[in-house]
Amino acid sequence: RRGGGDERDQLAEKLGVLSGYEDYQLFMVNSGAEAIENALKLASFKTGRTKVAAITKGFHGRTSAAVHITDGKGMTAPINAGFERIFLPLNDLERARQALAKGDLCAVVVEGIQGIGGIHVPEAAYLQHLSRLCREFGTVLILDEIQSGYGRSGHFFAHQLAGIRPDLITIAKGMGNGFPIGGVLISPAFTPKHGLLGTTFGGTQLASAAGLAVLEVIENESLIENAARRGAQLKQALAPFEEITDIRGLGCMIGLEMAFPVAPFRKMMIEQYGIFTGSSSQPDTIRILPPLCLGDQEIEQFTQAFSECLSAYKASILT
Repeated sequence: RRGGGDERDQLAEKLGVLSGYEDYQLFMVNSGAEAIENALKLASFKTGRTKVAAITKGFHGRTSAAVHITDGKGMTAPINAGFERIFLPLNDLERARQALAKGDLCAVVVEGIQGIGGIHVPEAAYLQHLSRLCREFGTVLILDEIQSGYGRSGHFFAHQLAGIRPDLITIAKGMGNGFPIGGVLISPAFTPKHGLLGTTFGGTQLASAAGLAVLEVIENESLIENAARRGAQLKQALAPFEEITDIRGLGCMIGLEMAFPVAPFRKMMIEQYGIFTGSSSQPDTIRILPPLCLGDQEIEQFTQAFSECLSAYKASILT
């Protein structure tokens, strides 16, 4: 929690209660990338190390340190290569142990659900294993919940399915419902010091009021429960389409792996049916990220449009 304003105090308190992290501190920033930058800085302060392990196909932002741990060569300039980092395969327990056992890792950064990477969910056993290894070898575990947090998975944070408590949790996106706001939830293992972190515009009264309003709506309208229920309903509605080779994800964060490259299909969906879907680093995967207030009508509308667009797309490539 940061002092200096009623809205900030109320936001920090309500976030702690709804998320189950009442004993964590909240440092407020303006974006997800800024949250990652500060989380990495905290981890390095605590461990005295600089080497970071991230996950293959992960995405964490476009600023200096965040983009260096993002698995995307086209986004990283030579100036971004400021510290040693390695990439580990998702859900590979043995590779995680080998990397951590060297005792030189400052932090391991993993998304609650991989977003840009194609909606891949870390296995509960994998997250539990990572958590144990980080404690054993003095490494900070950072959970990037920037896209998967705030109820999108059907839980407040996606990692809570594994029953773990990370050292640091980064948040943004859904935190302000479009208003620029982000934050880092910091475990009691970290000792706050004056000047350790700083931000010019983070935690303003307006940002705090927006963040508080979002939490109130999530709570009052039971949107986390709705996301879980509607996500399962949407998956069931899409299951019969034989062109979908895999359906991944949780709640209102769904990945559709198709039997063909999806870029032309996504273009047709937005231009002819007015439905926007997310791209992925996997050319055959569509990201479906509906609002947490998704209802029967929207699911029916989407499924019908998906079916009609699929028929039109298949006809277009055969002519």
